[in-house]
Amino acid sequence: MHIGPYTLPNQLFVAPMAGVTDRPFRTLCKRLGAGYAVSEMVTSRPDLRDSLKTSRRANHDGEAAPIAVQIAGTDAQMMAEAARYNIDRGAQIIDINMGCPAKKVCDKWAGSALMQDERLAIDIVQAVVDAAQPHGVPVTLKMRTGWSADAKNAPRIAQLAEQAGVAMLTVHGRTREQKYSGVAEHETTAAIKSQVRIPVVVNGDIDSPQRAVEVLAQTGADAVMIGRAAQGRPWIFREIAHYMKTGTELPPPTATEMQGWMLEHLQEHYALYGEYTGVRSARKHLAWYTQALPCGDVFRRHINRLESTQAQLVAVTRYFDALAADRVPEFEAEACCP
Repeated sequence: MHIGPYTLPNQLFVAPMAGVTDRPFRTLCKRLGAGYAVSEMVTSRPDLRDSLKTSRRANHDGEAAPIAVQIAGTDAQMMAEAARYNIDRGAQIIDINMGCPAKKVCDKWAGSALMQDERLAIDIVQAVVDAAQPHGVPVTLKMRTGWSADAKNAPRIAQLAEQAGVAMLTVHGRTREQKYSGVAEHETTAAIKSQVRIPVVVNGDIDSPQRAVEVLAQTGADAVMIGRAAQGRPWIFREIAHYMKTGTELPPPTATEMQGWMLEHLQEHYALYGEYTGVRSARKHLAWYTQALPCGDVFRRHINRLESTQAQLVAVTRYFDALAADRVPEFEAEACCP
């Protein structure tokens, strides 16, 4: 699997998700089997470049190459400048966001809203490619199947993007209108794969090793991209890799393994966000990690009351020590099943 000059270790990708796929999460996913990960979406607006949120999203300190940065915006020249700006700061691949369905993004005609205006969409793609090409930086595009069920124009945009010089396409199998409801369809991705020569990545509702293999076979895609299924389960990538290699399922991780990964994730998370924000933004990750675990609901209620990073680390350690020993942690004994 190649993106421009970069050879990737496998065909398992982490989807860019705002508020989720920051550097600590991407790094952990890569360590647990993902071959490639794209940053959270960063705005092309120059007045927001120095904001704390943007600086954290653009933080790639110590991250394994290739460094992929996703940019979003509605103005072709501003997007071109954003590409150059991020390349100057270490981006090795630029990804264009044409897939985000969030209202606050689409209301500004960015993200998947661009699919309503094919001319503007391709003008942006061409401007970004032209800005990145002198630096030898490939440009990729992530999009949806279209704006609505009546306007599935992803195949046409895919062909125009290829002509403009895009190196890879990722297709989420829903329209913007669907957001994350219903079931992703991958027939559109299969159609695109049959029409272009560049790599195509399939995305949407890939939540198990079996589903990954099935969707790859169905579409002929070159890679799968996984988003929500990796929240609280970053080891899904090693599970898929094992299944693709052996045809057998990998045993679930032990409580001790999960504890180690979570503590590693938390330490990196706190280092990026600091004490106050780190404690609060870590809560969603802890909730995802423990969603299906014994007494997870009581653990989450306890975690949400904690105000320090040290208290969170102690709680996670105690919880997983108890699971490993097949007993109930003290702080939740009164509310948990025996």
